[in-house]
Amino acid sequence: MSIRGTASRQFHSMPISISSRPSSAATNDPSPLAAIRQQTNKIEHIIDQYASLAAPINPYLPAIGRFFIVATFLEDTLRIVSQWSDQVFYLHSFRHIPRFIVVVFLICNIIAMSAGSYLVIARKYTTYAVLALIFVVISQALFYGLIFELKFFLRNLSVIGGLLLVLSSSLARPKIAFAGLPSVEEKDRQMYFQLAGRILLVLLFLNFIVTGGWSFSRVCVSLIGFVACTMVAVGFKTRLSAMLLTVILSLFNVIINHYWTYSGNHPNRDFLKYEFFQTLSIVGGLLLVVNTGAGKLSIDEKKKIY
Repeated sequence: MSIRGTASRQFHSMPISISSRPSSAATNDPSPLAAIRQQTNKIEHIIDQYASLAAPINPYLPAIGRFFIVATFLEDTLRIVSQWSDQVFYLHSFRHIPRFIVVVFLICNIIAMSAGSYLVIARKYTTYAVLALIFVVISQALFYGLIFELKFFLRNLSVIGGLLLVLSSSLARPKIAFAGLPSVEEKDRQMYFQLAGRILLVLLFLNFIVTGGWSFSRVCVSLIGFVACTMVAVGFKTRLSAMLLTVILSLFNVIINHYWTYSGNHPNRDFLKYEFFQTLSIVGGLLLVVNTGAGKLSIDEKKKIY
């Protein structure tokens, strides 16, 4: 996204479905998977008992999730506008890009991020909006020279994963079909986008594990998060795992990325603000997973069949 972090320092009803009827085979199965399944069923049963408390906000979860996903783009739009001269100077002087190209690039970014974010929230022309925002992510990585930084790379892959989940939710709505044009069924495309979105979305936690320290508390959170990320990626107990990651990332975001505690000209404020809104976008993607589930390409779906 626009200069911040390292670059800027160079310049100044959503009930959780549970299986209440475990089969005799599952009950008598001594395998570790059966033991995990029994424990997760107990946890899901407890959560399901209290799920009614969140019933009033369940219909609004998709809208909240979409707003969180585009939050980082809205924040970046305001940043470019408010720090226009700094952005132009950095790209022209440090990245050695011609000034005219820099100006055109920044204007295109402002238009794409503001219009794309509005369309995602309003659920209008979602495919074009998602493609525009993905293009912004890739183009900014190239222009600002951060594409090979692991932390930046994983975070932005997670944001793209959230955008793919937005795209998959839009494919669930009926579309006008044009005769004679070969196409893949909407539901097929939806399940592939859901799978790709889930896998990319959880890469943020991989970044948290790889780049963090190794205190006892962090190791415990990392292990729990890694298990939950794996379960989300393969689609096993998906809603429960996504809900757990939502809670962990939300607490982490508020405790660690508290940019509001720094004054406006403090160097850490800019960096933490970037981290906060990118993490918020990934929380939005997880909320969509909590709302819709894993989709057809998942262990949860296969369990229904077999």
